[in-house]
Amino acid sequence: MRNLSVVTQFILMGIPHTEGLETMLFVLFLSFYIFALVGNPLILLAIVSSTQLHTPMYFFLCQLSVCDIFFPSVTSPKMLFYLSGNSRAISYAGCVCQLFFYHFLGCTEGFLYTVMAYDRFVAICYPLRYQIIMSHRVCAILALGTLFSACIQAMFLTTVTFQLPYCGPNEVAYSFCDMLVLLKLACSDTSAQEMVGFISVGLMPLSCFFLILTSYSCIVYSILKIRSAEGRHKAFSTCSAHLTAILLYFMPVVLIYLRPTTSPCLDAAIQVFNNLVIPMLNPLIYSLRNKEVKGSLKKILQKALILNVRRTHFIIMLLNTVHAHSHHAFSAHLSAFGSLTYVTNDNILFASHCYYFSPQ
Repeated sequence: MRNLSVVTQFILMGIPHTEGLETMLFVLFLSFYIFALVGNPLILLAIVSSTQLHTPMYFFLCQLSVCDIFFPSVTSPKMLFYLSGNSRAISYAGCVCQLFFYHFLGCTEGFLYTVMAYDRFVAICYPLRYQIIMSHRVCAILALGTLFSACIQAMFLTTVTFQLPYCGPNEVAYSFCDMLVLLKLACSDTSAQEMVGFISVGLMPLSCFFLILTSYSCIVYSILKIRSAEGRHKAFSTCSAHLTAILLYFMPVVLIYLRPTTSPCLDAAIQVFNNLVIPMLNPLIYSLRNKEVKGSLKKILQKALILNVRRTHFIIMLLNTVHAHSHHAFSAHLSAFGSLTYVTNDNILFASHCYYFSPQ
């Protein structure tokens, strides 16, 4: 269908019933965003700097951390911009980009959680063959596969949404451009697109969840066969952080896209939790519940502290040296000044020892 859109921009209405709370929401959401932008690079730094963490599990965790840096950056800057009192308008092209990258990064995370569950399945169920099965080549193929599959999904949803004509209302009852709210603004019948979108958006998380459930069913079965309680606890501890992250990821997706009825206030709260809170919590989940990552972070912080102490000590020494040199130079200048002789037409002034001589 040819795009007959005459709408050049959309107006993001934001979170319903929050008039007068813009400043408080701005501070709160900015805090979440900053924590996400600081915490995820720290996880990346901890993994890259420790050779013990150069394993397939942490390779996929690095990819997840990169997604958690960019995912809130798709919607948060514009939301913070209009919460600070600026324009709520977003261009047509900006809305297209926002929808595409939102679903691209969101789907990438879903596929990554599935791949990470498969990684845990191989590590626990086939520990002796783990290095062979999860080789560098296989990890690279799986990582690229998540990106490619997510790109196809995002392109499909974006095409389905923006092939419709938008020629009338342009107020988006949301804090960003998403498929479900944009379809309500189209000037034609959208029942087919809504059904296709519902199936496409619902099929991806359901298929990922089914694969994850299959992997963890095998994992639980293998763990239960371990005789020692210590061995069972150690095997389960390697999966606890991943399980927590999976629950945090899939609950908002199900509540947003798979509910039969919608509630604007509830949807907005869930979206904020999904877009800002989860990317902020993931670094805490994978650092607090993972001894290796926690240990690597401690080493980085200790090195940074020692470096700062040495840098401060060096600056103090440098300042003391400069101060001593300046004092010596100043004293030398005073000595030179004390031996100056000034000659005038009427008298001679000898400045040394502060004596003044005049001719008889």
